[in-house]
Amino acid sequence: MVPYVPSQCNIATPLGREELKLPEDAFLGLKECAVSIVLAVGLVTGVPALGWPSYANASTQAMPDLAMLISGPPIKDPGALLRNALPIDNKAIREVQKPLEDITESLKIAGVKALDSVERNVRQASRAFKQGKSLIISGLAESKKDQGIELLDKLEVGMDELQKLVEDRNRDGVAPKQKELLQYVGGVEEDMVDGFPYEVPEEYQNLPLLKGRATVDMKVKVKDNPNVDECVFRIVLDGYNAPVTAGNFVDLVERHFYDGMEIQRADGFVVQTGDPEGPAEGFIDPSTEKTRTIPLEIMVDGEKAPFYGATLEELGLYKAQVKLPFNAFGTMAMARDEFEDNSASSQIFWLLKESELTPSNSNILDGRYAVFGYVTQNEDYIADLKVGDVIESIQVVSGLDNLANPSYKIAG
Repeated sequence: MVPYVPSQCNIATPLGREELKLPEDAFLGLKECAVSIVLAVGLVTGVPALGWPSYANASTQAMPDLAMLISGPPIKDPGALLRNALPIDNKAIREVQKPLEDITESLKIAGVKALDSVERNVRQASRAFKQGKSLIISGLAESKKDQGIELLDKLEVGMDELQKLVEDRNRDGVAPKQKELLQYVGGVEEDMVDGFPYEVPEEYQNLPLLKGRATVDMKVKVKDNPNVDECVFRIVLDGYNAPVTAGNFVDLVERHFYDGMEIQRADGFVVQTGDPEGPAEGFIDPSTEKTRTIPLEIMVDGEKAPFYGATLEELGLYKAQVKLPFNAFGTMAMARDEFEDNSASSQIFWLLKESELTPSNSNILDGRYAVFGYVTQNEDYIADLKVGDVIESIQVVSGLDNLANPSYKIAG
């Protein structure tokens, strides 16, 4: 059950660790113009340690193709992004998933006319389910097969119920039922993952690692607003695609590092926190009395393991598609020093701003900053947080058993 959800929150603007730097050379051409606009906005609004790298200039900066800049709409739903990011290869369940997700677009049609499109979506999903059920079951991990089959049974019944809602022209009942069915689909897909799919590089194996997924609830106390008491945000952390980054965060959560910390930046582009009091800009590990930092960690579509310690531009992967893109409102990522890829420690941010100049996998953030989760409930309220609002607590509600090498258990 989701905790108390406020009717509204307040809004404001603050400071970040660093400002976005424009390259010295003048931008030329349409692609360079597009980026200069984005960067100019950054200079006005400020951004969280999202500095333009030192090697960037008009002649060397890797830019997305113009065709990518004007391509079709990106997937923005956090649930869909998380489902697509799972390390599975089962076409049959994806063919059920897609038409169920397409219901969201169908419901944008005005009135009951939307139901005609929804009906086509439901029929396509039901047909895919019946034709592919045996392949779906064969894709379940042996240790999770019974649980997966139980979810498939619920999915089958639920699709029949959705079909009945459409036949009864009950538009209002469609979206809640769709959400329920996609939860079943996501559960089935997670039951296809058998263990952790790869080895983290040896130099990072002793760090806290999230080998799977975890869910946290972040409760924020809102100040100076008589109409709102608190906001609670549910966040899913993806250790399959960012085990070091997500593991570092969960470990800090279990240390209660963020409890009582204020929101430190909220400028309409990002919301940011995680800078502790004092001169340190990150978490000081009591066992070493030094700042604990983690490497930049980026998983690319088609790769079996993430890349570490370099941006995709530095690696020459100019057109690579990241598994966890900055698509959803409330995408969660690590802030870091402008000129040091491996300087992330405890400062985190949630991206709010959407721009037609920065579509899916073609923006200035994908491949430069490590995304490790998405706000999946109450994400719209993230934009209403302001500087000085207090994180009362962040609690792991599931998936803590996926955390390996938890340093918070070591007396220090």
